[in-house]
Amino acid sequence: MAGMDEHYNPRDVEHNARTFWDENKTFEVREDPDKPKYYCLSMFPYPSGKLHMGHVRNYTIGDVISRYQRMQGKNVMQPMGWDAFGLPAENAAIANKTAPAKWTYANIEYMKNQLKQLGFGYDWSRELATCKPDYYRWEQWFFARLYEKGLVYKKMSTVNWDPVDQTVLANEQVVDGRGWRSGALVEQKKIPQWFIRITDYAEELLNDMDDLDGWPEQVKTMQRNWIGKSVGTELTFPLKDSEDGLTVYTTRPDTLMGVSYMAVAAEHPLAKAAAERHTDVATFVDECRNSKIAEAEMATMEKKGVDTGFKAIHPLTQEEIPVWIANFVLTDYGTGALMAVPGHDERDHEFALKYRLPVKQVIAATDGREIDVQEKAFTEKGVLVSSGKYSGLTSDEAFDAIAEHLEDKGIGKRTVNYRLRDWGVSRQRYWGAPIPMMTMEDGTQRPVPDDQLPVRLPENVEMDGVLSPLKADPEWAKTSFNGQPATLETDTFDTFMESSWYYARFCSPNYDKGMLDPAAANYWLPVDQYIGGIEHAILHLLYARFFHKLLRDVGLVNSSEPFKQLLTQGMVLADTYYREDDKGGKVWISPADVVVERDEKGHAIGAVHKEDGQPVIAGGVTKMSKSKNNGIDPQSIIDAHGADTVRLFMMFAAPPEQSLEWSDSAVDGAHRFLKRLWRLVNEQVAGGAAPAIDPGALNDAQKDLRRKTHETITKVSDDISRRLTFNTAIAAVMELLNDVSRLNNDEPQTRAVRQEALETAVVMLAPIVPHICHTLWHALGHSNPVVDATWPVADESAMVRSQIQVVLQVNGKVRAKVDVPADINSADLEAEALKNENVIRFIEGATVRKVIVVPGKLVNVVAN
Repeated sequence: MAGMDEHYNPRDVEHNARTFWDENKTFEVREDPDKPKYYCLSMFPYPSGKLHMGHVRNYTIGDVISRYQRMQGKNVMQPMGWDAFGLPAENAAIANKTAPAKWTYANIEYMKNQLKQLGFGYDWSRELATCKPDYYRWEQWFFARLYEKGLVYKKMSTVNWDPVDQTVLANEQVVDGRGWRSGALVEQKKIPQWFIRITDYAEELLNDMDDLDGWPEQVKTMQRNWIGKSVGTELTFPLKDSEDGLTVYTTRPDTLMGVSYMAVAAEHPLAKAAAERHTDVATFVDECRNSKIAEAEMATMEKKGVDTGFKAIHPLTQEEIPVWIANFVLTDYGTGALMAVPGHDERDHEFALKYRLPVKQVIAATDGREIDVQEKAFTEKGVLVSSGKYSGLTSDEAFDAIAEHLEDKGIGKRTVNYRLRDWGVSRQRYWGAPIPMMTMEDGTQRPVPDDQLPVRLPENVEMDGVLSPLKADPEWAKTSFNGQPATLETDTFDTFMESSWYYARFCSPNYDKGMLDPAAANYWLPVDQYIGGIEHAILHLLYARFFHKLLRDVGLVNSSEPFKQLLTQGMVLADTYYREDDKGGKVWISPADVVVERDEKGHAIGAVHKEDGQPVIAGGVTKMSKSKNNGIDPQSIIDAHGADTVRLFMMFAAPPEQSLEWSDSAVDGAHRFLKRLWRLVNEQVAGGAAPAIDPGALNDAQKDLRRKTHETITKVSDDISRRLTFNTAIAAVMELLNDVSRLNNDEPQTRAVRQEALETAVVMLAPIVPHICHTLWHALGHSNPVVDATWPVADESAMVRSQIQVVLQVNGKVRAKVDVPADINSADLEAEALKNENVIRFIEGATVRKVIVVPGKLVNVVAN
């Protein structure tokens, strides 16, 4: 066995392990058809400056899984890169009077060093940054292919417009309806923007989710709802005194007889026509146009509207129906118009009551209960009433009957609709990949030729916070095609474009003959395990799934889905503290600057500021964030306790999908455990080489420890591979080490079973705390590194018990627990129970009526 230091020094231990991995290129991998592959990927970070604890948790989970799979004999790839484009870099550049590129690259270097300090087993030869031309070049190439396939188009779309700065604002730059720099009231303005037809893939995106067995149901439900498939009827209401009609889509044609008004969006042609005729309508249309309403706010916002004066004609009854403009109708969804049934839709009901519009009941409850639609909309399906010849039909029967009637009359048709809208990829920002399109002098547009890619983003720029440098410099956009002058597009891609295919580029990041090396891509893809926050459940994951299908359809990959298994880790929470300022506002104080006062039982009774000793107010536990100043800098914990302590705490504090609450005392506890592990191995090593185990020579105590070792292998293997409950796996190893501590003598076979137990503990902890285990594995006598060790397999023979514990009951109450031979028969077990002193005491003076024997578990004596 190798000698080792008596005391655990994480700084030296971790430096030595990382040096070994770097020098031996331990985590660099290539395709190997002779080994099963395993591709583990954690969502790559935005290089904001420093890692936060959410990053640390995410990446520790991924590293534990990767290292475990490596020990299963798999060819494991775990890459890392940087989601480097985005608005924060522009804002930081303005604030720090620097260029976004310089700020971004400096952050990447700092954060990369932090990731290395945490011992994550990344293949750094595959590192990529999405802001590098050799990455976005292929994104531009791919966009051109999509344009050629008819999957890209340009149309007018609404943006936030600052009329003073004359620039487009991101949603984050609109504060209380005003531009963040100018303070001007923001307007909604339509400008031409590029879109990709994700709706062409809506049905496939929906159906293929049935194959994603390794995804959480919650995420799949969120995606299904976002795609929002519905089956309904599209029908046209004629307009009075007009040859035009008003087309709407409804999923409830059974309620058609309950329509009492129509509602259109402020951008609808009918609204514009009414605005030209009525000043009050024009005022309302302007108000709507300059107030951007997110769809999520629709349910709770105040419903407003104005009567256009136009009348629609009901297609079945020929009644005249007023047409209103309503702020809850969105131009971009459906036809921009809807039929309102206030008796059976809550939103329509709220609007009707406010403007005193009729509320009709046309659906009754199937169970006959009384309902009052004047008070509240009845939204369930039921039986039709007051619906002419359709009365008495169920909602489902009426759906078909009314849809069929409308089709026969040529005024309606059954239609499948999707809530999903095409992906608008244009951003009027600078720090993003330039969209590779050019406009000729005659106004025609075409992709930039492949041999002119990449369209490079100039990096040495000055940000004034108003215009994008691409738009401010007309020379940048000048180009030519076939000798004719042309102008480059000055918009850049939505940053979701870069994050939608980075997982595939990791398979061949340095390949310069195409977007992907098909051989490498088809070896590694799909990703076996993807890890990231639930906040990415919809857009990022949906766009990545869409991109994968696009890659498949141009022949770059064979698979249809990018990620087999998905793990969405919980948030990292921490205490918050604050003081109130003179105006009653909250000034948040970092937990690092607070001393918590506790009573003799350890319960918190107050908190004071470290510097002045004055009280602070506890604000509760919430997600770590800059706004609440309750983030804990991972670097401070690494410096104080080492990276393994941080990793151990992150894995032990909670199951990965649940929120984790930060606890200084638990971090200290994790560090104490590592020191204890070190001490136990040191004691074993100090005793010299241990003999081999002789199963036939083991006494009961030695057999018990050996059995515990192999039972722990079984549990930890299941916890990590199937359940992904790393906290229970760690707890099981802790229990094993408790048993090691209890069996402590110099008998040769004791040293043998202790050696086996310690080696097992070290090898199973190696994915979680790899640095300390790297050293301890060598100390225990192994020449090969623990990162290349094979995961232990439980020995069934070692788990056979010679004795078992049986519960003895009298009338169902436990009166004794006894150890008996494992192979004892029922008759002998009954006899053993009836001669037990405690059993005899409780049946004394009573008649034994029955003895129930459950072999291997219990004996129940029934007596009275």
